[in-house]
Amino acid sequence: MTKSNNQELSQEQREELLKTLHDRFEKNRNRHEELEWSNVLVKLVANPEKLSSLYEMEKTEGEPDVVGYDRETDEYIFYDCSAESPKGRRSVCYDQEALESRKKHKPENSAINMATDMGIELLTEEQYRKLQKLGNFDLKTSSWIQTPADIRERGGALFCDSRYGHVFVYHNGAESYYAARGFRGSLRV
Repeated sequence: MTKSNNQELSQEQREELLKTLHDRFEKNRNRHEELEWSNVLVKLVANPEKLSSLYEMEKTEGEPDVVGYDRETDEYIFYDCSAESPKGRRSVCYDQEALESRKKHKPENSAINMATDMGIELLTEEQYRKLQKLGNFDLKTSSWIQTPADIRERGGALFCDSRYGHVFVYHNGAESYYAARGFRGSLRV
């Protein structure tokens, strides 16, 4: 994924973000029991553009954290782990086409546009279900997820939430937006 908002962080922003990520990593060991922060830190320092993406995730209240490691690609996987859909990414429709289709009461942005600008990807249904095994997320909100092309071609988009101890996948018109619906992202570093 190409990041269009290529912001370089100041030294102070980098240090503050790394401290926040480290504190969250240590506080939530259940998300990454077999991983060591020192190895994650090496990857973060070597990839400043990924650090900028994590900064954007944090700035929009996503509370990114490490949820896995891909041995084949030697990448750490971050997801937004805020209890509810990130506040700074709510009230958005699904994508640019949906945004353009609205004649009245347009939202300010779309989930896909924001994710692209941040250099992240929306969670897939599989990733969303994996996240829910790590804690209780979206008990009051919902989050857009990557939508298969055949559904999107028909005007729909998918979103998920967690209610009654289960993950639910729903559909809606891609142009819809709600104050309680945002999106969660993933990033590989």
